[in-house]
Amino acid sequence: MRRFPGITATLLAGMMSVAWSQPHHDKKQHGVVSFDAPGAGTQPFQGTFVAGIADNGAIIGWFIDGGGVSHGFLREPNGTIATFDAPGAAAALNQGTIPFGMNASRLTTGYYVDGAGINHSFLRDQHGNFTTFDVPGAGPNPGDGTVAGNIGSGGEISGLYIDEQGATHGFVRDAVGNVTAFDAPGAGSGLSQGTDTAIFFGMNPSGAVTAAYSDSAGVYHGFVRAADGAIGTFDLAGAGTSAGQGTLPVGINPDGSIAGIYMDSANVHHGFERAPDGTLSAFDAPGAGIGPYEGTFVASINAAATLAGWIEDAGDVHHGYVRTADGAFTMVDIPGAGTNAGQGTFPVGIDPSGTLTGWYADANSVFHAFIIPKNAL
Repeated sequence: MRRFPGITATLLAGMMSVAWSQPHHDKKQHGVVSFDAPGAGTQPFQGTFVAGIADNGAIIGWFIDGGGVSHGFLREPNGTIATFDAPGAAAALNQGTIPFGMNASRLTTGYYVDGAGINHSFLRDQHGNFTTFDVPGAGPNPGDGTVAGNIGSGGEISGLYIDEQGATHGFVRDAVGNVTAFDAPGAGSGLSQGTDTAIFFGMNPSGAVTAAYSDSAGVYHGFVRAADGAIGTFDLAGAGTSAGQGTLPVGINPDGSIAGIYMDSANVHHGFERAPDGTLSAFDAPGAGIGPYEGTFVASINAAATLAGWIEDAGDVHHGYVRTADGAFTMVDIPGAGTNAGQGTFPVGIDPSGTLTGWYADANSVFHAFIIPKNAL
């Protein structure tokens, strides 16, 4: 799945940094809607990136401009796009605002990077008002700080913070701003170890959270934390046991089904699903490569247990897929997606209706967003 750039709460109610909000001209081809956020850069590795899609079809994401700065955007179902920057976000290369999550009420969350390279989190309401916050214990060094990852239906936020030693810890912030920090059992405490070193914190409407932790040897393991704070851990049978290998959950649906990725001992990626009763099943999408760092990547799971993600083939080109609960695959390549190594199609979100969204890298390695209605798959 995705690896995003970058890793005393301050209330800023009434402050809005919306750069503009306007209808945007989508491009439609073969049932696919593609779009670029206003201001997105047009050089390699710049462009428009999607973080997810809400149940009502609104899309949250970010774009990288011509100067390498990130900015948030919210696209309404009618195509209107509002762009925004969190208060305090710096405007230099590899800095800016990166939203990760949105709920049906259009409450959005994510993080921003300040001028010192430190991460801070934000909550943005449906009117554009920001609340920024830091978890106590977050480090003061470049690369440290607080990274919000997801937001529940009631405004609860889950994420991670990075301490002064470079270790990561999980947190849950309730709707009124109370923060509970936690560590998964067995999480390491060294540099780049800890709870949710993979950055993704899936959260479902009941408040259950899933993510990964890295142990003292740098091996990843999955965990699920119930709303009452109880934590259970799990590993796929084929997951590797060397540093950088292991089990990485990426999402949890309302029923408690979990989807994710595991890396085997040969550094090949595979998908998995964990049923609410704890049963684990692994899979590989058609065409997935079997070389190191190739394979099957999972990005999201919806209420119907339909999964979305991509493969990296033997030529290191990416192709999207949708996998239904019965194990059937539909492969997805966006018109205009590049066919060289590192390019291709990257689905990252699927809503309850089956609408798919994500981004693609064109032949110049510029990124663009896309939407595919279920009836066009």
